[in-house]
Amino acid sequence: MKKKSKKIPKKFEWIFWSYNLNSLDVLKDKNLIITQILNHGDWEAVKWVLNTYSLKDLKELLKNPSRGMWMKDVLNFWLKILKIKLPPKKIKKALFKLNPK
Repeated sequence: MKKKSKKIPKKFEWIFWSYNLNSLDVLKDKNLIITQILNHGDWEAVKWVLNTYSLKDLKELLKNPSRGMWMKDVLNFWLKILKIKLPPKKIKKALFKLNPK
């Protein structure tokens, strides 16, 4: 993490529609915040993530993506951009599914 006392800007509240923005902690909720912004944010939000967290933070998160939190195209995009290879099984577990079986 680059800066420790930052709050998520109010203008990004739309990205966290199912969360209380004031209850999210930039340090404790790092994985959730990065995942939500990379999945749903615009370029301005992505720039905020890149200015708030280190590239190492992003790579660590993507090497161990949260289960069921990622959209397929988004995850594939960031894996390619950051040159990270994951086993297909790990990718499959990370993907959000509307009708899980």
